[in-house]
Amino acid sequence: MTHNLFKESPFKTLISFHKLIETLEEIAETNVDYRANYAKALLKEIEPFPEFRSGIENLNLITENETLIKHLLADLFPTALTNNEIKAVTIPYQNLTFNYSERFKVIVKNAGSKFDMAIRDFDEHQFYIMSCTLILNEFYGQKIDFSKPLFYDIPNAQGIMNQYRILYNADFIEIIPTENSPEITQDDIDLLMDNYDNIDLWKEKFPIESWILKGFGIVILYDATTESAISKLKSNLLKPEKEQITLYENSEGIFRSIFKIADLRIGLIFYNSEEEKFTKPNFSDKSISSFILQLEEEVDCKNALLGCSFENILDNQKPLIISNVEKFALVEGNERLGQHLLKQNIYSCIFAPIIRNEVVLGVIELVSSSPRELNSINASKLDLILPYLIDTTERYNTDMKNKVEAVIQREYTAIHPSVYWKFRKEAQKYFQTNNPNKDYIFKEIVFKEVYPLYGQIDIKGSSDHRNETVKEDLKNQLTILLQIIENQKPNTNLVLLEQRKFELQSLYKELDFPLKADTEQQIQLYIENEIHPILKNTKTDSEGELLEKNYFENLDEKTGMFYQSRKKFDNAMSIINKKLATVLDKRQIKAQKIYPHYYERFKTDGVEHNLYIGSSIAPSKPFDTMYLHNLRLWQLQTLCEMELEHHHLKSTLPYELDVTSLILVFSSPISIRFRMDEKRFDVDGTYNARYEVVKKRIDKANIKGTKDRITEKEKITIVYSHNTEETEYLNYIKFLQFKKILEPTIEQFEVEELQGISGLKAIRVKVVNDNKDHTPKNFSYQDLLDELN
Repeated sequence: MTHNLFKESPFKTLISFHKLIETLEEIAETNVDYRANYAKALLKEIEPFPEFRSGIENLNLITENETLIKHLLADLFPTALTNNEIKAVTIPYQNLTFNYSERFKVIVKNAGSKFDMAIRDFDEHQFYIMSCTLILNEFYGQKIDFSKPLFYDIPNAQGIMNQYRILYNADFIEIIPTENSPEITQDDIDLLMDNYDNIDLWKEKFPIESWILKGFGIVILYDATTESAISKLKSNLLKPEKEQITLYENSEGIFRSIFKIADLRIGLIFYNSEEEKFTKPNFSDKSISSFILQLEEEVDCKNALLGCSFENILDNQKPLIISNVEKFALVEGNERLGQHLLKQNIYSCIFAPIIRNEVVLGVIELVSSSPRELNSINASKLDLILPYLIDTTERYNTDMKNKVEAVIQREYTAIHPSVYWKFRKEAQKYFQTNNPNKDYIFKEIVFKEVYPLYGQIDIKGSSDHRNETVKEDLKNQLTILLQIIENQKPNTNLVLLEQRKFELQSLYKELDFPLKADTEQQIQLYIENEIHPILKNTKTDSEGELLEKNYFENLDEKTGMFYQSRKKFDNAMSIINKKLATVLDKRQIKAQKIYPHYYERFKTDGVEHNLYIGSSIAPSKPFDTMYLHNLRLWQLQTLCEMELEHHHLKSTLPYELDVTSLILVFSSPISIRFRMDEKRFDVDGTYNARYEVVKKRIDKANIKGTKDRITEKEKITIVYSHNTEETEYLNYIKFLQFKKILEPTIEQFEVEELQGISGLKAIRVKVVNDNKDHTPKNFSYQDLLDELN
């Protein structure tokens, strides 16, 4: 005998064979001799054990009389079927079994001595409430369906876990009230149905051992690892969208069979955690909709319709269960949602969150037109279904995300996270149309009233350095070629060699003058077409062969020319750009915490960046000009850090290069528009275009009345137009001087008039570069205000 009983139960359990004994007594009075004689003999055999009729409390009595009990139960356990049926005596829902059929014995034996046969996923809480529902149905005429598939997980001899569905026969069980059984009213029943999780309430209405469960049950097992309804639901949900059978027509029938509610309807909504909105699913066949979002495509979680009811779903991740919508609608705060449901003929409902890794993905909606059909008791059946819904919802979200990403990539470009939300919203509108197609006109993305910030750190004299390295490589190549020709042996090509020597010398002399646009290309073509064929077809001595071998080994594989000096220059520029861009990108991550803003940077002959900040970029966050000031101070500090990074990097470069830094201040808000044809953001409108014009021309400008550039190595130049901007940045500079980041000397001057641009001024200040720690601490605008105060 196996037993592992739950400690608490509303029943005092008495294992009794009284109903079977009464049947035997009736048989003993019949005229069928062999049946009557058999019954009389069996009754006489059990006569010394009155507990068999009154009730057995000491389980040892069952073990000691195993054979007698087997004879007593012989009609219920026929010998002819004992090797086929999986059958035993039990007390329903308790882990107590005895009098096994032979097949059951083999299964238990193969499971091993350490196996503890217990009902899967069935705890004391469920046992207690299921026992109470038996009383409610038997004595109070209720039709509560708490039954759900129960299974034993039993390993076989090979260790493979088999799942056996449990069926109970309770014909020989009797439920008897005691003097301790409280009277239950309809209000009590309604309260219990809405409080499945409140075990104390159930124990109050059905105290421990306040009822008697007398008799015995029969448990019959059959091998069924997956219920047919669950299997159908799973296979339907796992199909790709194109092959998926209509979810509404099939899944609704499956849900009805599971819940045993004829008019059960199902709905579904998804949850967008970024925007805190519920959205209607966009299934192409519109087979499943939503009862919450009956007409709308989406609704804000703080919408008055939902009231406080959905807080349990989002905050506590618990289902919202309304067994009586009419009563629910009478409670203050629930009126709108209650009336919204009643208009759809919904009188009981369950809204259960679909959760993966503690994140709400959506809500499954179950509704019925009858009150109390759906309640906190049968809501527990969702535990069998939700795992499949979780996988399906997650797959849907992934597929939709990929589709949205594809539209963004196709119609727009790689988008900065600060503005991604607006592109995603436009892409979602595309899929929310009844028939998404290529003819859909995508709306241009515009952000109005944003403040621009522009900065650059430029390689000083990069064009001159590039030309000098080109000259150096060409001169070195021409010098080696002249040496090779000098070592050529006299032969029939002597006159031609002299001519080529003269031409090479002429090309060398041209390199003493500034490079023309086509000089490099002309020399390259001349060497490839006129010199290399001679070298390959002319004999020379060992010294000449060594010169030629070294020459060809020094040629770059891609260009066929000398590339040593230019390579050092290109590598140096690449190292500078990469290092400075890394500093900027790393600092930008922290800058986004000041206030979300658009950021883009470019690598050219240096690193330049654009920032745009304003309420239109982050409409969910209140904007204040304090955030603009904070970002301007951040930008100045970041350029200081980039200058210091270059200063400490310079000595390790393969080619020494200096940098200059520039900030353009523009205090008027502008609009930026995403250019669909160019797949990038640009200023919008002719007035705003002035900002772009200034930005493109300012870095090559001179100080007014001089030939000196406004930018200078190891210094940051700040270009502005208004006195208020001057005051603002002088405060920043003084603050950073106090922090030993900038040197004391400040230069101020006017900028020369550019084409169509006048009235610009500039401040220039040097970065302190003798500090061993070249990573200055970042300070906020509030730090500055505190210092000034």
